[in-house]
Amino acid sequence: MHKIISFLREVSTEFKKVSWPSREELVGLTSAVIVATILLSIYTGILDFLLFSIIKAVIR
Repeated sequence: MHKIISFLREVSTEFKKVSWPSREELVGLTSAVIVATILLSIYTGILDFLLFSIIKAVIR
């Protein structure tokens, strides 16, 4: 039990050292991740469609 309490104290100490982002930074970075994810999804969808079309044309 002593090891668990010691571990939790150390975790608490380390969390106090963390440089947490401000709300504005968090919103900005989250928006960037969402936009990047959407763009990558669109790119992957287009690439998938094109490759599927090429394979379909070759098989026929």
